[in-house]
Amino acid sequence: MTTKIEFIDLKAQYADLKQAIDQRIQRVLDHGQYIMGPEVRELEERLEAFTSARHCITVSSGTEALLIALMALGVGPGDEVITTPFTFVSTAEVIALVGATPVFVDVEPDTCNIDADRLESAITSRTRAIIPVSLYGQVADMDDINEVASRHGGIPVIEDAAQSFGATYRNRSTCNLSTIGCTSFFPSKPLGCYGDGGAIFTDDDALARAMREIRVHGQERRYYHTRVGVGGRMDTLQCAVVLAKLDNFSHEIEQRILAGRRYADLLSPLAAVTQLAVRPDRTCVWGQYTVQVENRESVLEKLKASGVPTAVHYPVPLHRQPAYAASCRIAGDLSNAEAVARRVLSLPMHPYIEVATQKTIVNALAEAVE
Repeated sequence: MTTKIEFIDLKAQYADLKQAIDQRIQRVLDHGQYIMGPEVRELEERLEAFTSARHCITVSSGTEALLIALMALGVGPGDEVITTPFTFVSTAEVIALVGATPVFVDVEPDTCNIDADRLESAITSRTRAIIPVSLYGQVADMDDINEVASRHGGIPVIEDAAQSFGATYRNRSTCNLSTIGCTSFFPSKPLGCYGDGGAIFTDDDALARAMREIRVHGQERRYYHTRVGVGGRMDTLQCAVVLAKLDNFSHEIEQRILAGRRYADLLSPLAAVTQLAVRPDRTCVWGQYTVQVENRESVLEKLKASGVPTAVHYPVPLHRQPAYAASCRIAGDLSNAEAVARRVLSLPMHPYIEVATQKTIVNALAEAVE
């Protein structure tokens, strides 16, 4: 009987970390503080140390992290926020939710991250923030993005690092590269919980205070509300799960990087498969292992028949989505985003993937693209 290939093997991870996870969960069940229990602040302190950020604010999801960041910056109706059209919808969704206009700039064809060279021409007097996405686990070119933002009056930069937690850029940690960094602890992310969760990072004391208040309905102290907020707290139980996983996270990052290198070596003979470029000044933690192929639908069907699970991140760029097509602003040509949306294909990827499994996947892909 052939062993089933898992796209993301959370069961193997739990088997490896079962004792630590169970102990952490039991501790919460024993003290009963399910909202804002001691594990919340403990996790924030651990994540501050991990990223070297001055402040970490845990929140209920990666989407909520982005939303709270925009609210803390005062972004609202009449404002514009520049971002990429090639990302998960939440990046643009939060811009629309605060009443601002998403402005889409094209991506680099070889990394699928936002093209920093195209940012300047998209900036107007209405630009209030820039949200680059560190897609697939590789950080966007944050220094160039920050430089453009600085030249235009210090526009705040919010890194959407939902897929890249644990990655580095020029020996600095993702989430601590700009005004604000946001990440997600969705179960499939490099550092995931067993539900929804996220975190916000900043070195700015005033922004940190605002985001902490917004997280609890704009509350400065109990029943005293200084600003409009949301119910954005991360559950204590989810913080406990992330704390248990955090002890093993550096090892899992190493395993992700090794698995990525194995894929790169195994795929290198396949001329019909285009691999993503990894810039030499950064590490990629492979939130997804994504390649580009022609005739994707045919390839997907053949891989499915071979027992290889796949995903497409993402098939329709955001400027083509009905919810945003009429309300966004397109800054220049978006042909790269449209091209990669037709070609990208994500393969199984997790820290526990075995060499033999990767060989099976690549052999099936080789047959599928012939």
